Amino acid sequence: MSTRTPGDRLRRTEWVLNQNALARLLASLDPDRARAAEKYELLRRKLVKFFEWRGASSPEEHADETINRLSRRLDEGETIQNISSYSYGVARMLLKEIEKQAVRERMALVGYGLSESNEAASEAPDRRQRCFDDCLHALSGKTKTLILKYYEGERQAKIEQRKALAQSLAVSTDALRIRAHRIRVRLELCVNDCLDQTPR
Repeated sequence: MSTRTPGDRLRRTEWVLNQNALARLLASLDPDRARAAEKYELLRRKLVKFFEWRGASSPEEHADETINRLSRRLDEGETIQNISSYSYGVARMLLKEIEKQAVRERMALVGYGLSESNEAASEAPDRRQRCFDDCLHALSGKTKTLILKYYEGERQAKIEQRKALAQSLAVSTDALRIRAHRIRVRLELCVNDCLDQTPR
């Protein structure tokens, strides 16, 4: 029996659920094909609820990804005693990945990524992510919306977005740039203060 656990690092791959893997998954749920199909649907519904209750953006997609990862384990020959319990372990790990990715994307939006060459960033990127998320949430609704929209999009789309944002605020693009810069400075100071206060 494999010693791999749900807590092991799960990798996103291009692997997709195939007929053989699905057959193994169904067989592991119940020897009877009809009952196995019912248990499969029940498991998927429970996983969708799991992600819905935790505010995930695409619960059904995440439920399918969880089942894919579970099926891959079985397809690779892993023996799993309790499918339901194991699937929740996989779902929890996937949720952590989703949350970390969401924080990275928000940090990238404001041009304040994890690649900065300071000691705190290299020692504890998770701490930096948590601090950034807390500081972003501490901003007022309008301020947070402004900074996220200001850094939204790529290249030309970002330029057009900033023009539209300036027009909606009835300010010039230069005034908008200065306002966004001030917000970014506030975020950087907040994150640095948080890192200084957070235990390593």
